[in-house]
Amino acid sequence: MQVPKIDLKAYEYTLPEDRIAKFPLKKRDDSKLLHYKNGEIQHLHFFNIVDLLPKDSLLVYNDTRVIPARLIFQRATGAKIEIFLLQPILPTTVIPEIMLSTLPVVWETMIGNAKKWKDGEILQGQLRYEGKEIILSAELMDREKRLVKFSWDNSEVTFVDVVEASGEVPLPPYLNRKPEESDKNRYQTVYSEKEGAVAAPTAGLHFTQEIFDHLAQKGIQKTQVTLHVSAGTFQPIKAKEVTDHPMHSEQIHVTAKAIESVIKHQGKIIAVGTTSIRTLESLYWYGVKLLEGKGEELKIEKLFPYETRSMLPSVKESFEAILKHMASESIDKIMGTTEIFIFPGYRYRVVSGLITNFHQPGSTLILLIATILGDDWKRVYQEALANDYRFLSYGDSSLLWM
Repeated sequence: MQVPKIDLKAYEYTLPEDRIAKFPLKKRDDSKLLHYKNGEIQHLHFFNIVDLLPKDSLLVYNDTRVIPARLIFQRATGAKIEIFLLQPILPTTVIPEIMLSTLPVVWETMIGNAKKWKDGEILQGQLRYEGKEIILSAELMDREKRLVKFSWDNSEVTFVDVVEASGEVPLPPYLNRKPEESDKNRYQTVYSEKEGAVAAPTAGLHFTQEIFDHLAQKGIQKTQVTLHVSAGTFQPIKAKEVTDHPMHSEQIHVTAKAIESVIKHQGKIIAVGTTSIRTLESLYWYGVKLLEGKGEELKIEKLFPYETRSMLPSVKESFEAILKHMASESIDKIMGTTEIFIFPGYRYRVVSGLITNFHQPGSTLILLIATILGDDWKRVYQEALANDYRFLSYGDSSLLWM
């Protein structure tokens, strides 16, 4: 396996606190847009995206929907216990299925103030759904693994109904503020559909229906994939060797129609956000796995793309292998997981460009950006800082071409 050595210090930069956008702009597409192409940089606004994308473009966006994943319970003593949903465990690990469960569910979680939650103690909270009072209970099943069982006293109500009625929007920790009512709408893309993410695919926050209408009038095509963003997207790299950093597994759901769109498309493919680019590249490597006879499960380990190979298939060959497998299984949608870790040394297989926000220093996402821009990532970020761009989740945008 040929894995490049990464010096994380080379991917640091100084991000002043006042450059982190704590709130979104009033109008989504009024955000600034840094356009990078062939080494040239332009400073525009997001509504200019329609003019920048060639007519033969295919936009691929992530239609995941953020769930209010932060649940707050209060003990009889008054102490608050915060439970943050991470990954579903029982009765299924499949996010769309567990969200529709009307029976008790078990999740892997992060627990704030866990020391005050006694073993055997059942926490309870009251919520209101469609005019009915519902009691939500939380039981600590495994303290070491942070497994929590949730149950509620109305079998006609689904788990997604419960969290929508009682949970808080899981704003990123670097915003350092409590969620407000407006965040319920603004921390979602206008095209969000599939509940299950605990963080927004923030590149898509700039899109409006008006933008989509103008893109359609220009003849630009679009298709959607689903990657349920995990809390690992905010996890800083602490490992001495960057490649030892644990990449959280994220669930992917992709239709045959989306795969066919990529195969048939002759022009440029632009990913809306790092989650979309991770999904598309993971699909390519899934096709490689199928062609190599390495199992039929869609599961991409973080360093699988860096394994030594004499030859690799084209995108068309890889994606056609997936469709062939799906046809043999009589399914029109595939589901799996990816841990793909994209850092300098990686070669993109599917996409020509990326729409994305500005990311934290020394993060996995900065490494992904540097894989597109090379050393020019520093110049791009210096330009953004010098021109008063707003950074991170609620910040401004960029369109980067390879």
